[in-house]
Amino acid sequence: MILPVIMCGGSGSRLWPLSRTAYPKQFLSLISEHTMLQDTVHRLDTLAKSDPLFICNEAHRFIVAEQLRSCEMSHSGIILEPVGRNTAPAIALAALKALQNGDDPLLLILAADHVIQDSKRFVDTVERAVPLTEQGRLVTFGIVPTEPHTGYGYILQGKPLPTAGFDVAEFIEKPDLSTAEHYLQVGGYLWNSGMFLFKASCYLEELRRFRPDIFTACETAFMQSRLDLDFIRINADEFMSCPDESIDYAVMENTQSAAVIPMDAGWSDIGSWSSLWEVNRKDQDGNTSRGDVLIEQTSNSYIYSEDRLVAAVGVDGVVIVETKDAVLVANKEKVQLVKQIVEQLKDMDRCEHLRHREVLRPWGSHDEIAEGERYLVKKVMVKPGQRTATQMHYHRAEHWIVVSGTAKVYNGDKSYLVSENESTYIPIGAPHAFENPGKVPLEIIEVRSGSYLGEDDILRLDSDEVGY
Repeated sequence: MILPVIMCGGSGSRLWPLSRTAYPKQFLSLISEHTMLQDTVHRLDTLAKSDPLFICNEAHRFIVAEQLRSCEMSHSGIILEPVGRNTAPAIALAALKALQNGDDPLLLILAADHVIQDSKRFVDTVERAVPLTEQGRLVTFGIVPTEPHTGYGYILQGKPLPTAGFDVAEFIEKPDLSTAEHYLQVGGYLWNSGMFLFKASCYLEELRRFRPDIFTACETAFMQSRLDLDFIRINADEFMSCPDESIDYAVMENTQSAAVIPMDAGWSDIGSWSSLWEVNRKDQDGNTSRGDVLIEQTSNSYIYSEDRLVAAVGVDGVVIVETKDAVLVANKEKVQLVKQIVEQLKDMDRCEHLRHREVLRPWGSHDEIAEGERYLVKKVMVKPGQRTATQMHYHRAEHWIVVSGTAKVYNGDKSYLVSENESTYIPIGAPHAFENPGKVPLEIIEVRSGSYLGEDDILRLDSDEVGY
């Protein structure tokens, strides 16, 4: 049986300002009405498989769980990485989990942020690889190149194998343009997709042979793991001692069991705004637009509006992306430089690379809508049946105005209901929380006032780590 392992890590800085550290591209809807994570699961629908296993950063755990829940997607567990240690350790954790019940499934390693336009060809190629894995092969899927791309690593095909695919002759780092053009001309070179299929035991055996330090650290961390709702929490101290290494460097470039199967299924890792433009539908002038967008005498452009009207007049080959707190305007041929803007934001200690203005929480969301010297206004939404953590503040008071629904307010030693068009006041130092006891979303306008309004002026008074 095939066990899909979907890796949900990565910061996605190349798709800023839509992609942020707290909400990277795999959780965004960029191609369809679903997010990239949800699309990754949906394309497995016709594959004979077990429920997928997910691996994600601990900070993204509730995003993953909520996106699966909203589409009624079942899973085999969500492994939380306390820190990122690259793909070799992450896959080792998945393999150890897969072997836990005495089975030895085939692990189909996938990234949550890839686009594959032809799901049938994708599934057919995966199924062709199964006989190789039964022979103990570690299969990687190489993408048939469509252009001399310098942003991908390459795999050189070796001798053909009897059932399907080829031996791996060589893994090659990202080439310069002339070398990539040569690869395309002579043939036999494939893009390195980072997708794999192999038995869990075979992977661990090869990892133990070539990188026993990674194997031991992952095994020790996993043996000390614990369940927390749907999440599998591994031992943080042990895992932090694990080296940072990719599966290519740790295993695939060393093993004699590597095989590659070409895949031609409309694959892209969406590594830039220009690649996103390439895979999206376009109008007769080559434009892709989403949201509230007006276009006049504009061509070959990608235009995205999240919150406001965006109008483009007389431009060609540009990327315009509008969010609630940032606007990007870039030449489509220079979009790789977006990473430099993210680095500038980091150097300036700004927050626009970390999170969006609207922040999603397991219980709902909050969106900053106005700010002054001694006040901050937020729109807060609480889902039915959800509650925030009990907390207090030392430097600010808060006024809460209910605009939709009914709030159950905990204020000091009192609890009471606040209905639509009513308000309540939370003084400095008062323990407080609010809950939505109703059946419809609760919407609150929160007005903070005081000498210091930062998010770090907070003392949580219960163990509810999903609080606001």
